[in-house]
Amino acid sequence: MSTKYYFLSFLMFSFSLLAARPGFAQSKMLSKGDAAPVFTAPASVAGSEFEFSLKQALSKGPVVVYFYPSAYTGGCDLEAHTFAENKDKFTAAGATIIGVSADDIKRLNAFSSDPNYCAGKFPVASDPEGKIAATYGLGFTPGRPGIKDVRGVDLTHGFIPRTTFVIDKGGKIVAVFSSATDHISPAEHVEKSLAIVKAL
Repeated sequence: MSTKYYFLSFLMFSFSLLAARPGFAQSKMLSKGDAAPVFTAPASVAGSEFEFSLKQALSKGPVVVYFYPSAYTGGCDLEAHTFAENKDKFTAAGATIIGVSADDIKRLNAFSSDPNYCAGKFPVASDPEGKIAATYGLGFTPGRPGIKDVRGVDLTHGFIPRTTFVIDKGGKIVAVFSSATDHISPAEHVEKSLAIVKAL
């Protein structure tokens, strides 16, 4: 891996820690047993825009809602790639995957179709002001000038800490994983989520 990759991974992890500090979250982060707030959001799958509805997705089975700092950054790219590689296993378990970040829909159109990342396998939704994240008790760190993604494109949006919520068909949160507090890798978010939806 390149030095640039590790720097961006460290940078995104630092933003996650910052956003997890007291005073940055709108409220306490939701936990196992809480009802998952339903939401709709502009999303993209395979480069095509649509309106994602959590309520509609839950009518079909469990949903993995994973928040991540930014498309086209080290850890987030690895996480998306790992979800894409395991998409068939989630589908076999009856589960839907939805990624949520503060990226605008234009960036997500590219990211969702990129064969190295989402590969058109699952949708990613845009939460540009962190409003959806706030309903789950997650912080939002404003963007800072001078930060670029792995393609050299300026990152002007804010950042949501890497956090995954596994929600059962009834709308109840059955598990939460946070890189900031649980110290797990992006790939482990996928592995743990898959194990749980298989057991539901």
